[in-house]
Amino acid sequence: MDKSLFTDSELEKYADVMIWGIKKARKNELLKNSFIEIKYDYEAVFLAEKLYEKLILEGYNPLLKSLKTPFTEKIFFEKGDTAQIEAVEPGYEKYLSEISASITLLAPSSLEHLKSVDSSKISHFSKSRKDLREILTNREQSGDYSWSLCIYPTSALAQAAGMSTESYTDKISKACFLNEENPVEKWKQLSDKIEILKKKLLNLDIDFFHIESKNTDLIIKNGENRKWLGISGRNIPSYELFISPDWRFTTGKYFADQPSYRSGNIIKNINLEFKNGEVVYADAEQGKDYLLKTLETDPGAKRLGEFSMTDKNFSPIDSFMANTLYDENFGGDKGNVHIALGNSYSTSYSGNMNHFNTDLKQTLGFNDSAIHWDIVNTEEKTVTAILKSGEEKIIYSKGSFQL
Repeated sequence: MDKSLFTDSELEKYADVMIWGIKKARKNELLKNSFIEIKYDYEAVFLAEKLYEKLILEGYNPLLKSLKTPFTEKIFFEKGDTAQIEAVEPGYEKYLSEISASITLLAPSSLEHLKSVDSSKISHFSKSRKDLREILTNREQSGDYSWSLCIYPTSALAQAAGMSTESYTDKISKACFLNEENPVEKWKQLSDKIEILKKKLLNLDIDFFHIESKNTDLIIKNGENRKWLGISGRNIPSYELFISPDWRFTTGKYFADQPSYRSGNIIKNINLEFKNGEVVYADAEQGKDYLLKTLETDPGAKRLGEFSMTDKNFSPIDSFMANTLYDENFGGDKGNVHIALGNSYSTSYSGNMNHFNTDLKQTLGFNDSAIHWDIVNTEEKTVTAILKSGEEKIIYSKGSFQL
């Protein structure tokens, strides 16, 4: 790895978009001299360096933090005992309480190195970090912290997606508007369009959603005190509109035809059946054991944390990318609808976040879990909104919003 897969111009633009992302994602202004964490896989070092330079020039204090390599991550989970899995580095809680933002650059050089690892150890690690995640969640709710993440192309990702590294890099460039003269302006324009759709959905006063496709027939309740999310700056790229529904009323069957890569496993053609808000049946053409073990992570792993729709007219992503960040934003010919098993987004609460505590979260049907797993349906589909008035209105069909 002696040179970047992106041109110098694309690196510059990518760094600009990521800095826009952490500013867009926060309530309060990002003050000068703030500490900003840059977490990166080593293959993304060129983008990390460009970000470091730009943040310095803008008057911030960047903190470089290299993520585990495939070798060290495998050793950690294979050889680490319970105490090591749960161990937290000295001063880390204080660190999380003081950084103002995090930018994560994912560039996996392997997608299957954890395949032989006991998935229960990975689940245990995730659960052991719940209190740490809540520190950042609470700070994000108060407006003192923001985050953003993106993908840097690697041969491992390209191979898993069935394309050349050059083609994979080109698709990232197009998806993030790096091939445009001013990608930040493009994201701002798209954000304005998404805001219009959010307002239209909110004004419909929706009670339930009915998702229908060849292999899906699912009822999802909107929930009270909810707002729609999208183009928040947190995920680059992002074209979806999504909400954290009231998990308690989810009923019916759901099919995910888009494969998922998780912890070294590939899971294909997932079939789920929900009753009274929880998964009562689960199957997969490939990766069934992983699916079943993940559903046992905690009580919330069998419940819904997100419902999302992506308009094909917004998203230029037209192929499987072997990474959820891109696959959950798939456009193609038919768009996508997806759900996420596990944790809800607190940011989908429409009220005063200072009042959003554990009791209110439970009362409103926001789900709580150590996992959040997006599973995607790209079939031809129709989404019908059942309004509180009793009226039924098709809001999504043929891959696009009907608003």
